[in-house]
Amino acid sequence: MVYVTADLHGYPLKDFQQLLNRAHFCDDDFLFVLGDVIDRNGDGGIEMLQWMTMQPNVELILGNHEAMLLACRFILEEVTEEYVRHLSIDKIGSLENWLYNGAKPTILNMQALRKKDPEALNSLIEYLQEAPLYDTVSAGDKDFLLVHAGLGGFDKDKPLSSYDPDDLLWYRPKPEERFYDDVITILGHTPTKYYNMPNRMLQTPTWIDIDTGAAGGGAPMLLRLDDLQPFYIDS
Repeated sequence: MVYVTADLHGYPLKDFQQLLNRAHFCDDDFLFVLGDVIDRNGDGGIEMLQWMTMQPNVELILGNHEAMLLACRFILEEVTEEYVRHLSIDKIGSLENWLYNGAKPTILNMQALRKKDPEALNSLIEYLQEAPLYDTVSAGDKDFLLVHAGLGGFDKDKPLSSYDPDDLLWYRPKPEERFYDDVITILGHTPTKYYNMPNRMLQTPTWIDIDTGAAGGGAPMLLRLDDLQPFYIDS
């Protein structure tokens, strides 16, 4: 079976594992995480990321929050004269943007990990650097495109590789918007409460939003792609 989740935003690993157990997720299954594991809550998602790196049947699709982290990884470097010399306005702006979007718990726990086990932190950064912006998969009798935020500037004839990263990481589709007719796009990024579907997925004719609001203190969900069966913490 193939499962997807998205926008965990520091959700406790032990609670997420209970959701996996509810869905009877096992070693023969595969889980895609559609970005935004980090920031906003708890330990900033560091324990979750470390767990993911050790799972051969889990793949991370890059989210905008992971992209912000990668743009600001300079904050983990030793502060030297050369460091200060290369500290540009652009870097400061990137850090300011990340902090505005809930970076504090992630930064604090990354710094703690750096002191405890710098190699583990380096492995975590490498894991994020290798995460793709999208992936495709077939399950049941359907084909799926997995992406964090959607497809800004969508054109059915436009190759996926030609999209600007921001169109895949920051876009917020309107409910009536259509993507591919023969492929179901699974996305997160925009909490479904903004579509008047709080705590539940939003399914449109061509795409499904599975961000059920963990960023704001809610809980994530799982979607089994083989039969489009959703799993929620509260049901």
